[in-house]
Amino acid sequence: MNPRLIAYLVAVLVVCLGASMVLPLAAALSYEDGSAMALLISLAVTCGAGGVVVLWTRGHRDFYLSHRDGMAIVALGWIVAGLAACLPYLFSGAIPDFTDAYFESMSGFTTTGASILTDIEAVPQGILLWRAQTQWLGGMGIIVLSIAILPFLGIGGMELYKAETPSPVVDKLTPRIAETARALWKIYILLTLVLIWLLLMGGMSLFDSVCHSFATLPTGGFSPKNASIGHYHSAYIDYVLLVFMFAAGINFSLHYKLFGGRIRQFFRDPELSAYFLITAVFIGLVCWDVYAVVYSSLADAFRYASFQVISILTTTGFATADFEKWPGMSQVILFFCMFAGSMAGSTGGGIKIMRLVLLAKHCYLEIFRIIHPHATTMVKLGGAVVSQTIMRSIWGFFLLFMGIYTVGVIALSALGMDMISALSAMATCLGNVGPGLGSVGPMDNFSGVPVAGKWILIAAMLLGRLEIYTVIVLLMPAFWRR
Repeated sequence: MNPRLIAYLVAVLVVCLGASMVLPLAAALSYEDGSAMALLISLAVTCGAGGVVVLWTRGHRDFYLSHRDGMAIVALGWIVAGLAACLPYLFSGAIPDFTDAYFESMSGFTTTGASILTDIEAVPQGILLWRAQTQWLGGMGIIVLSIAILPFLGIGGMELYKAETPSPVVDKLTPRIAETARALWKIYILLTLVLIWLLLMGGMSLFDSVCHSFATLPTGGFSPKNASIGHYHSAYIDYVLLVFMFAAGINFSLHYKLFGGRIRQFFRDPELSAYFLITAVFIGLVCWDVYAVVYSSLADAFRYASFQVISILTTTGFATADFEKWPGMSQVILFFCMFAGSMAGSTGGGIKIMRLVLLAKHCYLEIFRIIHPHATTMVKLGGAVVSQTIMRSIWGFFLLFMGIYTVGVIALSALGMDMISALSAMATCLGNVGPGLGSVGPMDNFSGVPVAGKWILIAAMLLGRLEIYTVIVLLMPAFWRR
C-alpha cells in the first residue's frame, strides 16, 4: 500500500470535481436563482482542499500502482467525492441536513436516483443541474475519467480500470487503458449530445433537456420535475428516453464495436440477446397485465408498460406512471427488475444480465450432470468456455448481494419501516435503481426514512455501484497488511 500516492490521486479527483462545478455555477448566474454564491464557495473549498493535498503529496508520483492501491483509490474516491458533492446542497440551504445532503450526493454519484427532496421544483436551477451532473459523472465513472488524465501525471491506470469495472470479464477496447477511457467517454458524450437535441425537438426546454440527458445516459433518474417524466405527458419524450435508457443498459464495449462498424459482433453478443429477450418478455407480461385494467388503449398499455420496465430494468428510475396502483403481477415483475439490472459494462446497476445468464447455465449444467454423471461439459458463453475462477467469483458476488440485501432489509425493518418499503428500499438502493414501493414509491421519496436507515441505504448504494467486492475488500484486515 502507498498511502501518499492514494491521497494524491484522490485529491486530484477532488480538484477535478470542484472544477466541474463551473457549469452549474454558470447556470446559477444565468438564471439568477440565488445559488451562485453557494456553488462558488463549494468550488473554492473543493479545489482548495484538494489542491493543498496535491501539493503536499505530489513528490511521489512515480510509484507503481498496485492492485490494492487501485481498489483503495476507487472506494475512497467515491466516498470523498460524495462528501465534496454535498457542499452545494448544504451551502445553498436546499438540503440543510448533512445526512440528507450526503444521501442525495451519493445517490447521484452512484446513479441510484433515490431522493430525499419533497419539492424538487423549488430547488434553484444551479443546484438541480449540479444534482444531474453528479449522475452524469458517476455514470461512466469519475475514476475512469481520471484514467484519461493519469498518463499526464506519470501513472498507469489499469488497476483503477479493473476496480472500477469489476464485471465478470474486463473488456479492454484498445491496447492502452487511457485510450480505452477516452473511447468510452467519446461515445458517452456523443450519446448525451444527441439525446439533448432530440429532447429539444420534442419541446422540452434546454435546461430540462440537459438535466434529463445527464440522468438518462448514466441510468440515474434524477429529474428536475416532481412528477418525473410523467410531468410532460408526451409520447414522443417517453419513447425517446425509452430508447436511450435501453441503449445505456448495453455494454459500452458493444457500442464501441457498433460505432466502429462491427455490426455483426454487436448483434451476436449472447448477453445482448438475453437482454433483448428478458426486456421483451417483461414488457409483454406487464402490458398484458395492465391492459383493460389500468389502460383502455393497447397503445397506452404498451407505452407505459415498456417505459416502466425499461426504466427499472436499466436501473434508471424515471417514472411516467404510479406503478404502485398497477396489478400485483406487474409490481412483482418490476420488483424483480430491480435485482436483474442491465448488461455488464453498462452504466446500469443490479446483478447484471451476464451474471444471471451464467448462473442459470451453471444450474442447468449441474442438473445435466445428475442425468449424465460422466459428461465433461463446461459452462459456455457465446461458444467460449467460462473458467471456474469466473464462476466462483459470480457465485460469490450473488451470495454477497443477497446476503447484504437480507441484512439490510432486517435492519430497515428494525428501524420501523413496513415490510414492503423495507424490501423495496434496500432492493432499489443496492441495485442503484431509484424508486421503490410503499413509502419510497415512484410518487414518494426517501425523506421519511429514519436517519440510521439513510446511512444503511447510503452504504447499499456504494456497495451496489462498486459491485460489492471493491468495498468489502477494504474491510478485510488482510488487505491492509504488507
